[in-house]
Amino acid sequence: MEYRYGSHTVFNIEYHFVWVTKYRYHVLTGGVALRVRELVRQTCEAFEISIIKGVVSKDHVHILVSAPPTMAPSEIMRRIKGRTSSKLFQEFPMIKKRYWGRHFWARGY
Repeated sequence: MEYRYGSHTVFNIEYHFVWVTKYRYHVLTGGVALRVRELVRQTCEAFEISIIKGVVSKDHVHILVSAPPTMAPSEIMRRIKGRTSSKLFQEFPMIKKRYWGRHFWARGY
């Protein structure tokens, strides 16, 4: 167990998140999977969230993260899912064609 420190706090808050693609389509393969992995890493790094473990499967993503107490779980997922979906739509036209309703991730986590 590794504790993290704030200015007046000592904490160890870990969340296990699992979220799926819309309609459970198997689109997280090849370059798309690598890009999702990279985008999740970048987003977590930007908000001082450390990833303990993570797996990108064909239709879902698992991550175990350690987050600061100032960020709610819903805020973490809003930022990760929002940033990854918008970037994937920009970079992969085949995904934009398949998900024509502009929703890449299914609701919830």
